[in-house]
Amino acid sequence: MSEGKKTGKILFVMTGADEWTLADGSKHKTGFWAEEAAVPLEVFREAGFAVTVATPRGVRPPVDEASLAPDAVGSAERAEQIRTLLETAPELQNPIALSDADVAEYDAVFVPGGHGPMEDLAVDADAGALLIAADRARKTIGIVCHGPAILLAAKGEDGVNAFSGRTVTCFGNAEEQQAGLADKAPWLLEDRLTHEGFRVTLGLPWTVHTESDGNLLTGQNPASSEKLAHEVVQRLRGQTPARS
Repeated sequence: MSEGKKTGKILFVMTGADEWTLADGSKHKTGFWAEEAAVPLEVFREAGFAVTVATPRGVRPPVDEASLAPDAVGSAERAEQIRTLLETAPELQNPIALSDADVAEYDAVFVPGGHGPMEDLAVDADAGALLIAADRARKTIGIVCHGPAILLAAKGEDGVNAFSGRTVTCFGNAEEQQAGLADKAPWLLEDRLTHEGFRVTLGLPWTVHTESDGNLLTGQNPASSEKLAHEVVQRLRGQTPARS
């Protein structure tokens, strides 16, 4: 480990869904978006942080194969690098169950996107409770692209979203339309977050854009995942690591 790095722990909360239920009831193959997990994982490892993955019921997170296409990551070489990383990363092979995750053991929570989170994390009570606990403990929370769907599950006993009123960004309606799935989607993330009382801000489609509101950091799309990961690290540099 080079000088200036510090050890610490980051909890990756990831989807366990490999299908997304569309508006007509049909199933669309999905999972997590490769770049949004692989790039932050590389950033966090390089910065000296250990990553633990948690999913619903502790299932191995499925990658969306479309996210490993060369045009999705820039080149065939990079696509193969990311595939190899994901297939060999020990963090992804043996996830813990969300219900067993204790935020007190971690310095930050990070949520990669993909359409998978819209299927499971958006309605997962354990995911919502974990985010609320992390926020109350003032842990750094980083969420990218479709990952902010998890915020929809963060409702208190009164049914009110615990993060309502916060400023976030996410995969926008225009991007969903251009990606070709907006008309088939049961709901759009930008719309749902707005309806729940979030202040959603967006950059131009497919450009790097991040937002921060207190301890909550969000990124708009896959291209924003690297910048968001570095912003999480910058926040953690000034924090005391969780205990080993």
